[in-house]
Amino acid sequence: MTANLRIIVVAGDRGVDGSLELRLQSKGYQVVTLTSPASIMGAIYSDPPDVVLIDLATPDETLLATISSLKDDFFFSTIPVIGILPEQAAEVFDWEEYPLDDFVTAPLNYRELFTRIVLSLRRLRRVFDNNPLTRLPGNTSIQRAIEQAVGKPMTVCYVDINHFKQYNDVYGFAHGDEVIRMLARIISNSVKEAGEGFAGHIGGDDFVFIVPAERAEAVSERVIANFTAIVSELFDEVEKRNGFYVALDRKGNEEKVPLMGVAIAIVPTDSPKIAHYAKVAEVAAELKKLAKKSHKSCYVVDRRQR
Repeated sequence: MTANLRIIVVAGDRGVDGSLELRLQSKGYQVVTLTSPASIMGAIYSDPPDVVLIDLATPDETLLATISSLKDDFFFSTIPVIGILPEQAAEVFDWEEYPLDDFVTAPLNYRELFTRIVLSLRRLRRVFDNNPLTRLPGNTSIQRAIEQAVGKPMTVCYVDINHFKQYNDVYGFAHGDEVIRMLARIISNSVKEAGEGFAGHIGGDDFVFIVPAERAEAVSERVIANFTAIVSELFDEVEKRNGFYVALDRKGNEEKVPLMGVAIAIVPTDSPKIAHYAKVAEVAAELKKLAKKSHKSCYVVDRRQR
């Protein structure tokens, strides 16, 4: 349960019990302790944790802003945030202002703390369907987001990786998983930069993002540009110059495999013909077939008569 799970501890100026990090590590958690609230978001962006523990002995505006930022962000909102409060403060604490998922009181009862952490993670798995590899919302959330977009001037954009299976077979699942995580981060950041939208992970190398119609092509171009730049680092100069690498197929024959790219199908949701979730998926499947005919990254927009 605890293997490889990461916890960020925000100790604050006063600092929590000095043995906290050691006690957490003794349970198999990977722990990073921060003393500056201003550094929390940067640490989370660079390596998202599974749980955040925050010392709220002296709550302040910086801590409030940090917690609010986490809970307002679709990518990070599911990370459980557990507050550590002085026992006398728990009864008068402003739970509306500080949107915590749980709390424990200080001095710490470690048995209770470990139980709270485990329960928070189990609750997360029950309530949310986020993909465990990328942390992006999964199919239930995706369907709900698409249904909410139908009839509005939005676009549902389906993304997958060209030639990903061959790369996975040749370079291994660990490298393939890293490519998927990189694409997830690229998509989520591109949607955030657009100022409004949603990003989700269907599974494997299939993703969805939803943005206003007027921003769909710009976001798609940003995803393609960033993915191309990052993926180019996975291959040597000869492969990049040739545009392919040599691999063996299942019969042991050499084949030229094009470098990975992304295919994006853009489906406007304010069309009268788009009346429900299933129709969006149907149109997207048609468009993706067109996009994947290209060996290079591209996007295809449904511009048919509405």
